[in-house]
Amino acid sequence: MKPAVLLVNLGTPDAPTPRAVRRYLAEFLGDRRVVDLPRILWLPILHGIILNTRPKKSAAKYAQIWTPEGSPLKLHTERQAKLLKGYLAARGRGDVTVDWAMRYGNPPIPAALDRLKAAGADRILVLPMYPQYAFSTTASTEDAVAVWRRRQKNPPELAVLPDYPVAPGYIAALAASVREHWEKHGRAEKLVMSFHGIPKRAIERGDPYADQCQATAQALATALALPAGRWMACFQSRFGAAEWLQPYTQPTLERLARAGVRSVDVICPGFPADCLETLEEIAMECRAAFLAHGGQDYRYIPCLNERDDWINALADLALGALPD
Repeated sequence: MKPAVLLVNLGTPDAPTPRAVRRYLAEFLGDRRVVDLPRILWLPILHGIILNTRPKKSAAKYAQIWTPEGSPLKLHTERQAKLLKGYLAARGRGDVTVDWAMRYGNPPIPAALDRLKAAGADRILVLPMYPQYAFSTTASTEDAVAVWRRRQKNPPELAVLPDYPVAPGYIAALAASVREHWEKHGRAEKLVMSFHGIPKRAIERGDPYADQCQATAQALATALALPAGRWMACFQSRFGAAEWLQPYTQPTLERLARAGVRSVDVICPGFPADCLETLEEIAMECRAAFLAHGGQDYRYIPCLNERDDWINALADLALGALPD
């Protein structure tokens, strides 16, 4: 067999401009998995209000974290794929082709699957870069893969790795990144673990995401030997008026500062690569909020990105799901 691995991340606009962001948001927010409201209610709001107001504001945020080479999320994902190819080869699996794609934006999942099939891949493992399963991320990726498969006359074997919230290599890489941060900067009073939020109604409909985030947080705290009072999990990136998973990250940080907590370390375990939500929302906005409410020392711990231990953990996950 000719196996392949396709890393899939959520997505990013092509440029930090209102036009590019509008195109990206139209695809992202138009997905029923992301916003599950009735189309007759949601689409007029999306196209009549949100896509006429939000792109300019979001583009300004993207501009703050954009690099000369492009989107941080795109760069990290591309580098992770290249490194994974090398790690698999070093472990005797040079036969595995590795590619990458975005669920929304470019390069899209269908184009990446087309490339792999054209290259002769007959067994493709899709590895979503979402350690915790959610309807709006992993299930949406599964949808895109299924649609592509139905359109093929002779599709390759396809498998999607659904989740890995407490995979040993993943937790070990997170713990190592925290320890290295502590060695360099010392320990803050609290370690705040911020996960991307989802609407509470998704949990009520059976989404396992919240439980998996708590499992990751507990596993990381255990690996670090942190007592209950020294860490907490919360949820960021709330959108719209509906209730989302709580506690919310920024209000939590503000409350900690007002309560006299002087220093916090903040990590985003659900994001294996730095992106807008980590670099702008957490490292900039939340930092300013914490300091404005009386905090003194706010330290953001970067995502796993291209860490050797994280790429090795990805290799473990891939090898565990690929045929020998």
